[in-house]
Amino acid sequence: MTNEPASIEELDQLSTVIESWMAEQAAENPVVATWERLPGGERRWFLRINGEEKDVSTIRWHLRQRTLHYETYFMPAPEENGERLYEHLLRRNLKMYGGQFAIGEEDALFIVGQLDRTMIDAVELDRVLGSMWSWIEQYFRPALRIGFASRFVAADEPDAGSGTDDTAGG
Repeated sequence: MTNEPASIEELDQLSTVIESWMAEQAAENPVVATWERLPGGERRWFLRINGEEKDVSTIRWHLRQRTLHYETYFMPAPEENGERLYEHLLRRNLKMYGGQFAIGEEDALFIVGQLDRTMIDAVELDRVLGSMWSWIEQYFRPALRIGFASRFVAADEPDAGSGTDDTAGG
């Protein structure tokens, strides 16, 4: 990581790179639904992405003096099997390059990472976006099945929600 903080001019240039990349993604990448920069002086953006396992996720980006921090809300704190879920996600961290699972506000689970500011370019931003999307798609449903297992039991039963009673004579 770079030890010297970025100048205002360098941060402005990096902000332009990030915003140009986000606009291009929103126009050309079907995974990207929309993006926006937060108003005010801070360099923060939201990039909303569409998924299959998890319908929508928002990646929050924050350009700091030395790094570009990124994170997404993954799921709420587990209702059950917390120890098993945390072990499962910690093992997934071993396979993740540039991000990891973390516990955030209200014990919710997030995926977080950061780039040294000297690495910020379209190629690295593409890698981050692709990685975040992939991790959500791969790990979301299995994590839900562990942390909210009892909710899936009824949904997995063959006649759940069918409204029929196979025990009655017909």
